[in-house]
Amino acid sequence: MNAVLPILLLVLAGVLVGGVWSLYRQGAPRGAVVLTAVLAVIATAGGVLWLLPGAGQ
Repeated sequence: MNAVLPILLLVLAGVLVGGVWSLYRQGAPRGAVVLTAVLAVIATAGGVLWLLPGAGQ
């Protein structure tokens, strides 16, 4: 289970990045786009940091 969580975070980040692009293209309010982008960055950072040696012990 420990190896699956960073992969799921990175998948979530990908979905959120797609959501950011979709929201931007549809002309959504700036706040929604920024919030989704921040969540994507957090998910990406969490997934990458979890993969660092000794991070998920």
